[in-house]
Amino acid sequence: MPIVDRPDGSLYYAESKASASSYPPLILIHGAGASRLDWPPDLRRLPGIRVITLDLPGHGKSTGPSRTDLETYAADVCALLDALQIERAIIAGHSMGGGVAQQIALTDPHRVAGLILLGTSSKLPVAPGLTQRIMADTEAAIEWLIAAAWGKNVPDAVKDLGRQRLSATPSAVMRDDYIACQSFDVREQLSQITVPTLVIAAREDQMLRLAFSATLAERIPNATLMIIENAGHMFPLEQSQAVAHIIAEWLSENL
Repeated sequence: MPIVDRPDGSLYYAESKASASSYPPLILIHGAGASRLDWPPDLRRLPGIRVITLDLPGHGKSTGPSRTDLETYAADVCALLDALQIERAIIAGHSMGGGVAQQIALTDPHRVAGLILLGTSSKLPVAPGLTQRIMADTEAAIEWLIAAAWGKNVPDAVKDLGRQRLSATPSAVMRDDYIACQSFDVREQLSQITVPTLVIAAREDQMLRLAFSATLAERIPNATLMIIENAGHMFPLEQSQAVAHIIAEWLSENL
């Protein structure tokens, strides 16, 4: 099984191998309360590149405790790179995963060939009282997250699947993820990120507004901002083909 053992648990990952590729491997890091399955097949199997998705500790099929800071999640991802003998990779992250990606670029810049930041920011705002609500009434907190995360035209069946995936994550793990988001703030360090960076944002994102992504792209020296129309915070799933096309073009032009 594709598992990397760690002192406090194991990391589960999956990969799609390209027969030949001129790019470093692409690592996909999911968001809060999510798993590798929140990346759509269009991205998990992006043609022409080795793509690796993982479940962060406590999520999906990975074991061990969840983390309450993104620095530790970043160390977990680097441990996966070490285990797979990957010296440098393109690090992509959605939402909280985008914070983890930025943290890796700041603490282990030699491991990063490029960054892809989707629906994220250099400071991750969390709705007041959300961490308490997750523990006091998990079902109600999940309903709030579903309403905030998805675009207005998303079918109910798709939202139901998102609801099932969130419900599969232990409430304490979800709470810890948002605690980690609350403490994340690298606004003053963005100028230190010098690798080619792609920032993708959705115009209708209610959880991380377009303005946050625009500021991210402005402050990272070698960054490009692309905007997805007619989608919410879960735009990698809502507009998977459009996102895959943007990433493929950016890779061909920058790496």
